[in-house]
Amino acid sequence: MKFLLKPMAHRYRTWMYRWENELCSRATDRIVRPFDYGLEWTRDWPCARHKPLNGSEPVEYIIRLNECAIANSANFFSYETPARFDLKNEWLEFASPIRTPYPENNTVRALWFPARSPGRRAVVVIPHWNAKLPQHNSLCTGLQRLGISTLRLSPPYHDSRTPAGLTRADYAVSSNICRTIDATRQAVIDTRACFDWLAQQGFDRLGVVGTSLGSCYAFLASVHDPRIRVNVFNHCSTYFADPVWEGLSTRHIRESLEEAVDLETLRKLWLCISPPSYWKLFDARNKRSKFIYTRYDTTFPVHLSREVIKGARRQNWDHDVTVLPCGHYTMGEFPFKYITGYEICSFLKRNL
Repeated sequence: MKFLLKPMAHRYRTWMYRWENELCSRATDRIVRPFDYGLEWTRDWPCARHKPLNGSEPVEYIIRLNECAIANSANFFSYETPARFDLKNEWLEFASPIRTPYPENNTVRALWFPARSPGRRAVVVIPHWNAKLPQHNSLCTGLQRLGISTLRLSPPYHDSRTPAGLTRADYAVSSNICRTIDATRQAVIDTRACFDWLAQQGFDRLGVVGTSLGSCYAFLASVHDPRIRVNVFNHCSTYFADPVWEGLSTRHIRESLEEAVDLETLRKLWLCISPPSYWKLFDARNKRSKFIYTRYDTTFPVHLSREVIKGARRQNWDHDVTVLPCGHYTMGEFPFKYITGYEICSFLKRNL
């Protein structure tokens, strides 16, 4: 039997990787953009106010800012609750607490899926990088039918928040070092502001679902917001730099990055937006989490996901793990998208 299973497993793996490559290659609008440290994006960071450049080299200065941001992360991810929230035709809109040079990006939008019966349970769904409407809407509808009200957030530079001239969310993750940090900080703060609105509506059993890049945003938000009690991290990785450096879908970004930095340096430059920097702050006593990753992932390589699970066990987090026999892109295809939806919905139904 073993002699039969091994060739079958090899053929399945080969087929899955071929399918992943095919799905990834459908996008023809990836652009190799110039490398930039993007120091102008640091001006409004709390840590930059106390640590001026003063002639430092960019790498040295950004590493210092990262160290400061991690040491004072409650301040780095702090914000003022928006003064006004508007709900129009099932779209929640408010001004992002983080201002950027792009007016489109400064208005946060989240699609509202209220449960049919009133309750106190609600989640914020944070889609994957470059997700477009109506992606993730089916998940929100499923949660809605289970009695869980749901906000589907459009992250920075996505959907209507995309600056003029762009077809992708290139400014959310790019070879501009500090703009990528700023976009992540904005995503975390926008997510927390969504929970402000939910709390104002009387919801107090709160959870978050993040997919791929959204999983990173969800983890950072959950670490810094005690109101978030239940988490689903759909695709998970360690340092922000590693999937960008190793992933199939970010080869165009690496092409620009590796002209200026190596992986070890990039990890330090993006340390303040990397989940492992905050593992010890994650409240293991009051949070319940589910990690989902895939065995044939070419975007979040599987060894990075396994390191996350090892970390969760070392930190003694209350968590479940599901490993699916597909890849990053193929998770969105039949039948895996339905299996993933079931895993997310059933976990939230039981634990929220």
